[in-house]
Order: sequence, then C-alpha cells, then structure tokens
Amino acid sequence: MAADVKPFIGSKASPHQESEAEELRKEHLMLDPMPRDEMNQMVMEAMTTTTRKWWAWVIGLGLAVAVLLFGAWGYMIATGMGVAGIRRPVYWGIFIVTFVFWIGISHAGTFVSAILRVFKAEFRRPFTRAAELMTTFGLAAGALYPLIHLGRVWVFYWMVPYPNARWLWPNFRSALVWDFLAITTYLLSSTIYLFLPLIPDMAMARDRSTGWRHFIYKLLALGWRGTEAEWFRLRKAISIFAFAIIPVMFSVHTIVSWDFAVSMVSGWQSSIFGPYFIIGAILSGISAVVTILYILRSTMKNMDYFIRKEHFDALGKLILIFSMSWAYFFFNEYILAWYGGDEALKQVLTLHATGPSAWVWYTMLICNVAIPWLFLWNKKVRRTPWLMFIITLLVNVGMYAERYTIIPLTLGHQRSPFDWGIYNPTIIEVSIALGTLCLFIFLYLIASRIIPLVPVWEVQEGQMSHTLRKIGKTEIPSVTELE
Repeated sequence: MAADVKPFIGSKASPHQESEAEELRKEHLMLDPMPRDEMNQMVMEAMTTTTRKWWAWVIGLGLAVAVLLFGAWGYMIATGMGVAGIRRPVYWGIFIVTFVFWIGISHAGTFVSAILRVFKAEFRRPFTRAAELMTTFGLAAGALYPLIHLGRVWVFYWMVPYPNARWLWPNFRSALVWDFLAITTYLLSSTIYLFLPLIPDMAMARDRSTGWRHFIYKLLALGWRGTEAEWFRLRKAISIFAFAIIPVMFSVHTIVSWDFAVSMVSGWQSSIFGPYFIIGAILSGISAVVTILYILRSTMKNMDYFIRKEHFDALGKLILIFSMSWAYFFFNEYILAWYGGDEALKQVLTLHATGPSAWVWYTMLICNVAIPWLFLWNKKVRRTPWLMFIITLLVNVGMYAERYTIIPLTLGHQRSPFDWGIYNPTIIEVSIALGTLCLFIFLYLIASRIIPLVPVWEVQEGQMSHTLRKIGKTEIPSVTELE
C-alpha cells in the first residue's frame, strides 16, 4: 500500500480533498511512495523471475543471431562482397542504412537520462536505465556495420590511428575512420554513464542475492556502503558526466551526417544534415524507448508500478515536438532545392516522390509526420500504452524508410541518367540487418534478468522530494530540492 501523504498541516482534509489526493497518488509515481525495502524486493523479483516463454525467446533469438547475423556474415566473408546488392551506382546499401538507424536509436539513452536530468524533468526517474541500456546495445549493434561493410574484416585495424613501423596511416578522409572514432568514444562514455548510477543498485542486489549473482554484484558494487561521502561523490560524478556526454552525443551523429554531407553527391551536400540527423536520431530513439517501456510493463512482474501512463504521456509529447522539428528540417531541404536552382538536386528529390521506389518516401512521411500529428495531440491516445506502442513502432519504420531514402534511393539517381539504377538488397544483407535486430533484443532480454532495470534509489529520491501542498482550496504537487 502507498504511504499516506498529508495534503496540508493544521487542518483536516475533506472527503473531496482526500479523493483528489488519492487520484494524484494513483496517477503520479512520485506521489505514490512505497517503503524502500518493498521497492527493492519488487525489482529483485522482476529480475529473478524467468518463465518458459522467456527462455523460449532467449533460445530462439540466440539461434537467430547465430544464423542470420554471424552465419550470413561468415558466408559473405568466405564468398566476397559480391553476394551483397551493393554495386554501381549504389555502393552504400542496407548496411549503412541500418548503421545510421542503430546510431540514431542509441541517442535516446543520452537524451532521456542526461538532458532530462540536466533540466530536472522528474518523470524520467523510473526509466532512465532502460534508455541507457538501449544506448549501449544500440551502439553494440551499430558498431558491427563498419566492420561488415569493410569486407576484409581482418584488416579492421587499419581504421585505428596508431603509429606503426610500416608508415601505414589510416585514411582520415574515409568515413569508416570517422565512424570508428565516433562510435568508440560514444560507446566508452555511455557505458561509464550507465555504470555510475548502477552502483547503488548493484549493492542492493548484492545484499539480496546468493551464489553467482552475489559474486557478480559484489564485484560491480565496488564496495559500496552508502555513506554520505560516497553519495556525494556519486552525485557529483553523475552530474559531471551528464553535462559532458551531451556534446559527445551531438558530435557523434554530426560525424555520421558528415559521412554524407562532405561528399559530392546531389542530395547529400547540405549544411543542415548535422541538426537534421540529430533531430531524427532523437525522434527514433525516444520512440524506441516507448516501445521498450511497453514491452517491459507488459512482460515483467511489478513494472506497472514503476512505469505508468504518465510516462507514456510525457514521452508522447516529446515525440510530437521532435516530429514537428524533423518535418521542418525535411521540408527545408526541398525549399532550398526549389529556390537554389540546382536542377540535379531538384531531379533527385522529385524522383523520391515519383520514382519506382516512391512508396518508401510516402511511408516515411506517413509514419514520421501524419501519424504523430494526427494522434499524439490527444491526451487519451498518449495515455493508452498499447496505442503508443503501435505509434512508436510505426515511427521507427518511418525513420528506417528515411535513411533508406537518403542513401540507396539518392545514390541510384544522380546527375547522369545513363548511370541510374535501382538498388535491390539481397537475402544476405536482409539477414544481417535482421540479425542485428535479434542481437539487440537478445542482449536486452539477458540484461533484464541481470541488471535492475529500475533505478530504485532515484525513484525513492524523487518520492522524498515530492509532496502535496494546499494553496487556497487546491492541492498541488510540489518539489523540494534535495542536497
């Protein structure tokens, strides 16, 4: 049962006021406090409960990763890049499309955790770790693609800028080198940022587990005892990393956009590609967070206490805002092409909407603009988790279509009509792309039974700082700064 929260001091609450207070407690997690031990037990129970269905998913996804990803990749290494559909005029295909997609997905953890932490958005507290895990696993899936697209994966170390006796230095003009440096930096910083807030919860799991779990949690807790000095240093470190990782997030996807913007390809030479890619990454990332939250809420025990309709509502508003921002940058490119007088660019953009693959372009607009604008303005839709699940799935379908439009569709129709061509991905490429999706889900399933997906200490901290106060005849939530 939730602890009682007094609406005001010095007078007796009326039945109507008590009813309003109860409704607020049911609606807002921060106003529905529960004893710390009970919350810890709920999270531990969710971690240690495994069903036959969970094991079936783990085994099935593990086999899918082995066959679709590593099996198809091994076949491509043994046979050669000819089994992929990348050939003149399209030399960047579904591999680079999926790479950009996963890097975009990974931005959600930084945005939800770091930026919302900096702006003190309280609704972020119960799902920051779920978003941070998505960042790490999204980067792990995306980091494979520079290696896959390299073809000769055994010489991947040529992308690393290290001195050597043969005077062989990496080609710093190559997008592969840029991507390698960007992903390595972002993966390292995001993993540290994931681990720091995890330390108190590792100590909690250490004190409530035995066997191999106790051994692992003891190592990861780093001897955490919960002293005042430890809490002070932890909060200071989290605050520093929250500010430091934000420019890293922006720089990473800007570098990914430079893979295209610095080329001589019509449709890619655009100064707005940096912010355009960042907005698109945040849009797809937040949508993926909502999708994952719905799955966690529906499949894991006790998650409905921590993940409530208010969280879907708040994230739905962010999706609507970034959908509008993305639409602005998208149509800005068409306006510049129309008034800029670049006939080749006009021709490329016109073929996107009228060519043989125009259905991809229309899918992108319907999923990224029409659906969010039609539905997410409605509070009832935003507070209906299964509807938000469907909408966010469609948004990410649209974002994948956007990357497909930018890369193979643009490359297939350049300045010389005799060199036009239609890109058709092969079964090997599709298998590898699906394999990385299976890898992402597989890693998340394993992590859900090893790592506390809810940062209990952050939730309790928020509940301690939130109270109901009476102003006049109205009770409103108030937040107290905790030092």
